Amino acid sequence: MTILVTGGAGFIGANFVLDWLKAGGEPIVNLDKLTYAGNLESLASLKGNNSHVFMRGDIGDANLVESLLKQHKPRAIINFAAESHVDRSIHAPEDFIQTNVVGTFRLLDAARHYFAALSDADKAAFRFLHVSTDEVYGSLELNDPAFTETKRYEPNSPYSASKAASDHLVRAYHHTYHLPVVTTNCSNNYGPYQFPEKLIPLIIHNALAGKPLPIYGDGQQIRDWLYVGDHCTAIKAVLERGKLGEVYNIGGNNERANLDTVKTLCAILDQEKPRTDGKKYAAQMTFVKDRPGHDRRYAIDPTKILKEVGWRPAETPESGFAKTVKWYLDNDAWVKNVTSGDYRNWVAKQYA
Repeated sequence: MTILVTGGAGFIGANFVLDWLKAGGEPIVNLDKLTYAGNLESLASLKGNNSHVFMRGDIGDANLVESLLKQHKPRAIINFAAESHVDRSIHAPEDFIQTNVVGTFRLLDAARHYFAALSDADKAAFRFLHVSTDEVYGSLELNDPAFTETKRYEPNSPYSASKAASDHLVRAYHHTYHLPVVTTNCSNNYGPYQFPEKLIPLIIHNALAGKPLPIYGDGQQIRDWLYVGDHCTAIKAVLERGKLGEVYNIGGNNERANLDTVKTLCAILDQEKPRTDGKKYAAQMTFVKDRPGHDRRYAIDPTKILKEVGWRPAETPESGFAKTVKWYLDNDAWVKNVTSGDYRNWVAKQYA
């Protein structure tokens, strides 16, 4: 038995691969294009592990995907592969359409043909799990109820629009071709191996480097932060117990304003690695011009996944943030290796 994981060298995908194999799960075929955010160093501990087969390639390469399915005969496909940074989607939206829409379509179509040729027993066991985002639902006002799985899609950025399109394709392939799919829509992830363009690793990295800590607008944008390890356990639970054709929202029960998140990270750093000049890291906070179309609030109602799948997050906001800061402090070499070249150019452009 094997599973095919796409995007398994990225942030969430790499964490899933590591957690899955550590727990003794069946072998993984890992397909990743290795764009700027895909990093094989995140999987260095698997070197020589015969349960991990890595293939560099694009989910949009139908011939490659078909050959992998034919060769390895996976009992499940878990699709993490995506362009996922809102700011980058504003500057270069076509990349997001190609990967998130066209790529997902080609992956689905390859899976459809593969599924059709399976025996009845293998068809009953097969799953296609599509990992998506809560951003497809749009933005909430402060007192609005949290996102449920029946919330209307109202994407507000090229990124979220491309993910919404991919979600619709997954749904269509279930209803039209009876492909056994499940979709998860998660809130903002954080934790080990996250590329330092997203808020939490960016703040940690800049703080330690003595650089400004950029905060968009007034910093009152609210996000529901989900520790990546909890996300991985949720995906595993949905793969095992989720109902076919259903959508499950995955949240961390951790709503807070971006400004408060930055202050919390600064306070943890003050304790774990104080500045040599005796000042607080919060002194580095800098407010910058808000990005176009910045959604004000995201919030997840996790009732459905709790009732139907029996999952809930294990980490509290305090424990998850503390674990994340400690990981980045303990893995300085990994951070230095990824924060070079194109990344530096990107940060200079985005936060000029």
